[in-house]
Amino acid sequence: MTVLDKIHNNYSETDRELLLSAYSYAEQMHEGQKRASGEPYFTHPCAVAEILIDLGLDTPTVAAAFLHDVVEDTPATEEDIRKRFGTEIMTLVDGVTKLDKINYHSHEEEDAENFRKIFVAMAKDVRVIIIKLADRLHNMRSLNFLSNERQQRIAKETLEVFAPIAGRLGISQIKCELEDLCLKYLDPEAYEYLVTNIHQELNERKEFVDFVVDQIKDILKESGIEGEVIGRPKHFYSIYRKMKNQGKSLDQIYDLTAVRVIVDTTEECYEILGKIHKQWKPVPGRIKDYIATPKRNMYQSLHTTVVTNFGQFFEIQIRTTEMHRMAEYGIAAHWKYKEQKTSETNFDARLSWIRDVMDWQGSMGESKEFVDSLKNDLYDSELLVFTPKGKVLSLPLEATPVDFAYAIHSEVGNKCVGAKVNGKIVALNSTLKTGDVVEILTQANGKGPSWDWLKFVKSGSARAKIRQFFKREMKEENVKTGKMMLEAEAKRRGFDLNDILTESSFKKLSNKLVFSSVNEMMASVGYGAVSVNQIIFKLIDYYKKEIPKTAEDLDNINLKHTPAGSVVVKGVGGLLVSFANCCNPVPGDEIVGFVSRGRGIIVHRCDCPNLVNIDKNRLQPAQWTGDIETEFIAGIVVIATNDNGVIAYITAEISAMQLSMTQINGRVNKDKHAEFEIKIKLNKRSDIDLLINRLKRDGRIIDVYRTTNG
Repeated sequence: MTVLDKIHNNYSETDRELLLSAYSYAEQMHEGQKRASGEPYFTHPCAVAEILIDLGLDTPTVAAAFLHDVVEDTPATEEDIRKRFGTEIMTLVDGVTKLDKINYHSHEEEDAENFRKIFVAMAKDVRVIIIKLADRLHNMRSLNFLSNERQQRIAKETLEVFAPIAGRLGISQIKCELEDLCLKYLDPEAYEYLVTNIHQELNERKEFVDFVVDQIKDILKESGIEGEVIGRPKHFYSIYRKMKNQGKSLDQIYDLTAVRVIVDTTEECYEILGKIHKQWKPVPGRIKDYIATPKRNMYQSLHTTVVTNFGQFFEIQIRTTEMHRMAEYGIAAHWKYKEQKTSETNFDARLSWIRDVMDWQGSMGESKEFVDSLKNDLYDSELLVFTPKGKVLSLPLEATPVDFAYAIHSEVGNKCVGAKVNGKIVALNSTLKTGDVVEILTQANGKGPSWDWLKFVKSGSARAKIRQFFKREMKEENVKTGKMMLEAEAKRRGFDLNDILTESSFKKLSNKLVFSSVNEMMASVGYGAVSVNQIIFKLIDYYKKEIPKTAEDLDNINLKHTPAGSVVVKGVGGLLVSFANCCNPVPGDEIVGFVSRGRGIIVHRCDCPNLVNIDKNRLQPAQWTGDIETEFIAGIVVIATNDNGVIAYITAEISAMQLSMTQINGRVNKDKHAEFEIKIKLNKRSDIDLLINRLKRDGRIIDVYRTTNG
């Protein structure tokens, strides 16, 4: 069934008209574009739209899926989309476009900031992230057409970010397929082993599973309960993770198949559970009631593992039809089953989680810390603990009484002075276990939280609320502390904070870390939201690269002599003319002469950063002249994937242009890419421009650029 067939079958006439219009417009705008597979690019937005139709998403979301790449990849503008399809669809397209601009092979802190952007987008309209999940799912399905390095990077990011988000939103269909596809690229040998052997195991166990299904159907019939019983294989990644975590081989994993029982009411779920336990013996510790205490993604079901009279284990899941819909479609069930009022409660609960994240993320100036904190809240692992009055709270694994206190309320956490677990006094850094009854001891005039709590709390919300307390209550002290810390670290590294913290450098820094003032930055360092090194490293980097050198520095810069008659400097004569090694000008570059003290004229490239803010009276126009028959040295930086054969390709291209290298240095940079600094002999600028263009033709080359530091 094509996407057009699905539009016809699932939407009203008015909605079909809008969707077909979006389909046609996107097809027209993407005409002639190809994917890495060689297919027409338009097959991608069609596939994304089809995934969303299957999830039951509304008309604006599916229309936005067709259009989600037109602003980014075609001449279409936001205003074009707004005029044709309205503000709501344009807002969705804009949200997905901003996520698509995220550069996931950047530095660690920038990656973390991009993760934060995803949650901001989710908070504004959760449909944006659902479109992005569908987009990522189709890209993962066609990942085999990309290089091995990109496959690894995208699969790792998907497993760490997008699959957990799908799970937290309860969209099991997307989560499971994403995890299996990630496994295929991150551990291909394990994936192939599981594909081959699980199918064999399932075939061998089919008779047994059919027997269990028939037995449960008989129980339903005898009880007069209408229901459905199905045996469903677990997805590969869940089996792979169980084998890894428990150190078991495949033949030791008994629950490759989960038998699901779907009935009409909650009462019937419990009735069937009791009769199944009467038929087969339950395994102690393997009975889980997610109906009374749902998972954090609002998943509800009864789980039990039982053993037959001849020793075979199997897992049974019992749920209502509504619970099954929510388990499969999660937050998307809000649209797919919009006539079901009970979906509204689950929808609001899922959105409240996103709102909670956005409430506390603003207190964390450092995005990496936000991500580290969020992962504990995002991933599946959790424990359930009780208040003395029987209220259930869900916390991350290894959570402490302090996490529990802040989960109740900020003020309970701030006034916490002790805790009782199961009636006994415990240390505040104790690890809680599922089923614990926790009582928090408070003191109205207490001193508030301790900095040490940040060392052991596990939940992002607790960590954020502790920081909020210090930020609010100790602002002046934090500013002083932060300033002292920055001054000390700058001095230790041989700099004066006043020299490197300029108006220009702070503006660049605040664009990255979103500080409204220098005092806010100081306070953030003081109360620990931002590390000292994170600030100092950036300020020193800006100082070295972008703060211009003084004229005195340029007077003493390293030089090399110019070939006779190669450069004419207007307005001066009889002076020695030399080239600056800082920017290595070559024939064809725009150049300028700097009048030095005692060393004649020093020729720089016009774009040399060392000339910024230099007294313009000491700069004289210069130009190349005549036929220059000599060699110059130019420097380039090549950033490439860390694959075998890259260096051979680079040197072959240089040799093919009959150029020669005088120096090459290589390293693996922070992004795990290969980075080469190369100096090359050449006669004219066009040679270096041509070489750069030739190198960029290879898919392994990420970037090539001229150096300005020799």
